[in-house]
Amino acid sequence: MSYTESPALANHLMDTVLPVRPAMVDRGSAARMKPGMVEELISSGSARAMVISERKALVTADGLWFADATTLWNALKDSDAGAVTAIYLGTTLTPSSVAEGTPVLLFTVNQPPAPGTLTVPSDVQWAGFREVAARLGAVDTALFIEASAISNWHANHTHCPKCGNPTDIEAGGWVRRCPKDNSEHYPRTDPAIIVTVVGPDGRLLLGGGGPADARNYSTLAGFVEPGESLEQAVVREIGEEVGVRVTACQYLGSQSWPFPASLMLGFTATTDDAVARPDGVEVTRARWFSREELQEAVLSGEITISTRLSIARSLIEHWYGGVIEDLQP
Repeated sequence: MSYTESPALANHLMDTVLPVRPAMVDRGSAARMKPGMVEELISSGSARAMVISERKALVTADGLWFADATTLWNALKDSDAGAVTAIYLGTTLTPSSVAEGTPVLLFTVNQPPAPGTLTVPSDVQWAGFREVAARLGAVDTALFIEASAISNWHANHTHCPKCGNPTDIEAGGWVRRCPKDNSEHYPRTDPAIIVTVVGPDGRLLLGGGGPADARNYSTLAGFVEPGESLEQAVVREIGEEVGVRVTACQYLGSQSWPFPASLMLGFTATTDDAVARPDGVEVTRARWFSREELQEAVLSGEITISTRLSIARSLIEHWYGGVIEDLQP
């Protein structure tokens, strides 16, 4: 039966895709275009702010540390924290450590203030996303990922790529404009495919880098190159990394990953090959697992797989058909 014979099939979403995670923040793409909106929020008394310096944020025992934006901004501007940049992250859409509907700003600083100074409590600490991801709630996770990606872009794109002139920040921190040639520059996101490869006997292929005897295994991944479709990138990367020929692939879902600004696009792929040949550079070991073998290897401590925070784990459990039990410490 063709799609022309049954038009309803053309718009049918397969029930095997990963569940869509709702947005935690309204980024206000229209509101942030208003000139001076960040300054208004800082002086409004209603906005909260988080702080990032060199991709580390101030965190508490429970999650991100948020401060009154007005008080913190004034303290940072009057200190020796170096250049301070304010960026609009959005308005929260669900309650968390800040109330629903709270405007949230990001302050980036060159010189991170020590806990116990500049209105920063003494019981907070500087930490990267990987260090605290396991204890962050959904809203804090979304804000940390967004803040990490946008602050990294600002840190590495201070000058116009066309003429080299320093650029000005506009649109709430989401545009940099060159005052010399008037060109606009926007944050970039680097697409990367991440794939579960399933062999002719239904087994899953996982791999890893680093020492050949390391225990960590995960899905295979790689960046999309200019001019490639996502499917072409899947075929190329799997062929390059493990010497396996992909016969078909299907998109399942995505996850933002701020290292430094990637969008992980999850696929599952099939192959008729039963032998994997790691390239020895990006992938130093590769192994096929049945469902029983994978669960047993994880519970015995023979291998470790990606944590539940990552799309890699979602892809693996999608193939598995349920939750994979972790080895308990």
